[in-house]
Amino acid sequence: MKEYLKLAWRNIWRNKRRTLITIASVFFAMFFALIMRSLQIGSYSQMTQSIVGAFTGYLQIHKNGYWDDKTLDYTFENREQLVSDLENTENIATVIPRIESFALASAGEQTKGIMVVGIDPEKEKGLTHPDRNIISGKYLTDKSSGVMVSKRLAEFLNLSLADTITLLSQGYHGATAAGIFPVTAIVKLPNPEMDRRLVYMNINTAQEFYGAYNMLTALVINVNDQNLLQDTKQKIAALSNDGEYEVMDWKEMNPELVQQIQSDQYGGYIMLGVLYLIVGFGVLGTLVMMTTERRREFAVMVSVGMQKTKLGFILVFEMLLMGLSGIVTALIGSMPVILLLIKYPIKITGDLAKIFETYGFEPIMPASLESSFIIGQSIVVLVIFFLAIIYPAISVFRINETKALRA
Repeated sequence: MKEYLKLAWRNIWRNKRRTLITIASVFFAMFFALIMRSLQIGSYSQMTQSIVGAFTGYLQIHKNGYWDDKTLDYTFENREQLVSDLENTENIATVIPRIESFALASAGEQTKGIMVVGIDPEKEKGLTHPDRNIISGKYLTDKSSGVMVSKRLAEFLNLSLADTITLLSQGYHGATAAGIFPVTAIVKLPNPEMDRRLVYMNINTAQEFYGAYNMLTALVINVNDQNLLQDTKQKIAALSNDGEYEVMDWKEMNPELVQQIQSDQYGGYIMLGVLYLIVGFGVLGTLVMMTTERRREFAVMVSVGMQKTKLGFILVFEMLLMGLSGIVTALIGSMPVILLLIKYPIKITGDLAKIFETYGFEPIMPASLESSFIIGQSIVVLVIFFLAIIYPAISVFRINETKALRA
């Protein structure tokens, strides 16, 4: 085996130009494929985090029918036993109670339809961390009677700290909900769409405002391991199997985002396929040329006693060495670029940034480093080389020494 490797290594460097062209084709294909894939996965993660980490959570529990109508008529009682059972369920990190509804916000001469979210200030830190997004003012407490207003909404309504905001809405069971609240903090939310229309209240204040005492619209659940999301969802459904509740994961709550990611993924796969198809034909062309040029050499080696099987092994090792050289150099070359893009994401500007914001995403394109796609790309390249080696191997076994020596 060691002798075969030594012979293969010497053979591939007998024609340096051909070897370097083959390795370079693998290098550039993997280099661009790894960077493209890392940006894709990073963008998907950014999109998901914009929705999941910034607001919806990985799972939510509602009263049956709430997600279709999203009215306060579909609230449910805040049951301590249910919350306790959920918190003791494996893989659940945090259970966050919320009451959410819409209202008309007014300040001075400006009015706008907004979303009011009543939160438990301490528990909300387990998911969206609104305390980290405060740019001025103080975070809510259990006894706060004021509100936190998102930055872009505050700019639209010309609000600043200590100003008041008037809210008008429909409360629980059709009652009128109206109130004037002091602005205790301005928060800048990472999701631009949410940053234009969100007002946070203490959950008790929100329940009193809407007349929905001790009622919730959702229990938002954060998990430790999102790979176990479906198992966790089944456990939650088993805890609330009386038919009163519906359990939804983030994909069910955001089908447009899932479809967008899937369509973009398919486009990425097509691009990768074209890229590797080009590499495959390039490698095959190199091997055909190499086999044709070395037919006389192969015939001499077989004539002096080299078994065709051993010669075939040497050819396989030659291909593997060139493939592995291309893979290793591509990994070494792409890793610094990927790590740099992770630390300093690409910032989207201009009209494209507005499109990102329209969909509610922060206009940046971060990279992501995952072992799965690195291993996957490496395996694809090796498979290409294994497929390409079929022709030279067959040529060696079919070689006619007499004809090859006379050629």
